[in-house]
Amino acid sequence: MATASSLTPTRVQRRRAAVIEEALDHAVAIMGAEGVGALSVSEVARRMGMRGPSLYKYFPSLHALYDALFARGLAGELAAAEAAVAGLGPGLPRIRAGAIAVVRWAVENPALAQLLHWRPVPGFEPSPETFAPSRDDMAQVRADCAQAAALGQAAPAFDSDAAVRLLTVVLSGLISQQLANEPGASFEDGAYSRLTGLAIDQFLAAYAP
Repeated sequence: MATASSLTPTRVQRRRAAVIEEALDHAVAIMGAEGVGALSVSEVARRMGMRGPSLYKYFPSLHALYDALFARGLAGELAAAEAAVAGLGPGLPRIRAGAIAVVRWAVENPALAQLLHWRPVPGFEPSPETFAPSRDDMAQVRADCAQAAALGQAAPAFDSDAAVRLLTVVLSGLISQQLANEPGASFEDGAYSRLTGLAIDQFLAAYAP
């Protein structure tokens, strides 16, 4: 049985967590300034005042660093979506609010969004453990679609894997167009991101009951 003392991080654990978070902060800054593919463990270590081999104690490879960044990005994106749907009714209200939140988060976090929604690093794939929350989220979206159809908010065809896939296409298109063509613009001002609500409404209209 775990005790309060056993659950409290030790000084060494706190130090390790702080180093990892600082490294990820620098990594995001590098990707934002120079591109996702420009990241290197040695450059992160240099900015932290460390030797490269010392940082490999925390990230044994460059892909391990990318994996940690993917995990950070995914956690942020999911948290934004969860906050947007809190207190909303079932079905379409949750789907619409969550979808808008995903695009907004991506525009506000372009470096991490590229890692999540594009494949900018040759050979990199997130580990199964890191990617698991994304699979769980898609399962929840699938359940929301089924509930919307059951409630009569959408046509029976909305209760399908195809509807979920099409929604991801709409969101990925908005994110990709905005980040590729107008980086730095806000969600409200972006030529593409400001069309998010309209695009989602048109998607939902295709499944009108």
